[in-house]
Amino acid sequence: MANDTLARPACAADDWTVPQEWDRYGADEHAMWDRLFERQARLLPGRVAPAFIDGLDVLRLSKPGIPDFAELNARLMDATGWQVVAVPGLVPDDVFFDHLANRRFVAGRFIRKPDQIDYLEEPDIFHDVFGHVPLLANPVFADYMAAYGRGGQRAAGLGAIERLARLYWYTVEFGLMRGPEGLQIYGAGIVSSFSETLFALDDPSPNRIGFDLKRLMRTNYRIDDFQQSYFVIDSFEDLLRQTIETDFAPLYAELHGTPDLAVDAIEPDDRIYHRGTQHYARSRPSQTGNPHHEP
Repeated sequence: MANDTLARPACAADDWTVPQEWDRYGADEHAMWDRLFERQARLLPGRVAPAFIDGLDVLRLSKPGIPDFAELNARLMDATGWQVVAVPGLVPDDVFFDHLANRRFVAGRFIRKPDQIDYLEEPDIFHDVFGHVPLLANPVFADYMAAYGRGGQRAAGLGAIERLARLYWYTVEFGLMRGPEGLQIYGAGIVSSFSETLFALDDPSPNRIGFDLKRLMRTNYRIDDFQQSYFVIDSFEDLLRQTIETDFAPLYAELHGTPDLAVDAIEPDDRIYHRGTQHYARSRPSQTGNPHHEP
């Protein structure tokens, strides 16, 4: 949820935070949250990583209406030392990384309109809080997110933010996990989307490829539609281990100047869970890129 071309709004503090102003939400906005929550709550069991459901319970996010960050943060701090802070929209990279490194997750405070129920360009409070925050109650994933923030600060000094952004995209936003009974979703961009929850697991179109850090950081991604490839981790523990045990500076140097891989590429060394037909993507307009924000 970052973008380096932004100017800080006058309403925001130096760290780009703003008050949530929970009392200003109207009945229609609370009803939209409830509508979105109910739809995903019916769909996700059996599809989402169990840690996500555990997080919903620990944080009591099933309570009707848009969550009050003050109440939410009391429970989240007790669980993992994280808190949610409201921001007016997208934030610069350095601000984003600093918040993550210090266990603060930035969240938009607006909620989508009825005509945006299935897609909006800028992430809203449902995407940010429902999609991301439950896993921040999981100690291992919470540590991964903080490590990512520290890694972002280092990447900025090495000119490698674009490479690292792909790790966020293909894990935090659109990651899959290998479960005991098959693949499960955990990425917030999938978890908060009714249609992509179905597509990511059920559709024959996308590739589903075993996680490999170097391969992933060479891979472009979709910013306008469903992903053409998803990467599958073995566990949050393994994801954290690989992140904290990797010296990223030599990795960035090794990758410098290497060609990017297409969103639908299959490499000879890939651990393939499913080779996609790409039928869906080939029937749609194509756009790829590396923005630092969610769709």
